[in-house]
Amino acid sequence: MTLIAVVNGPNLNLLGTREPGIYGSKTWDEVRHELEKKARELQVELDFFQSNHEGAIIDYLQKITGKAQGLIINPGALTHYGYSLRDALAGLRMPVIEVHISNIHAREEWRASSLVSPLAAGVITGLGTDVYGLALQALATRLAE
Repeated sequence: MTLIAVVNGPNLNLLGTREPGIYGSKTWDEVRHELEKKARELQVELDFFQSNHEGAIIDYLQKITGKAQGLIINPGALTHYGYSLRDALAGLRMPVIEVHISNIHAREEWRASSLVSPLAAGVITGLGTDVYGLALQALATRLAE
């Protein structure tokens, strides 16, 4: 069965409580439950990982290489300054979809710059936590082709 990794970067473990006006009130557990349901419908498996530490995310990406066929990543603030993460993503041999809950282009100027976007097959931003399900649908479709 197709395996898709879902990776969240710094502070995304606080979904539902951290700045709900920007990131919404759904917790990560609620989002994860919705994704697991959608994955069953799409007949794909998911593997979830979250860390507040760039090195831990890189270790995880290296671990899933050769196991996962695709990656959904919300790098959080690492989007803008995570050069080591960017280099790790460049070495992956799988399609990557970058997601952001808020519209990073409509916020502070520094948030509009992404080190990840040039490496991604696609970017979904600004649609709340729906970005994860949309990315899952897109990636599952792409991998089935």
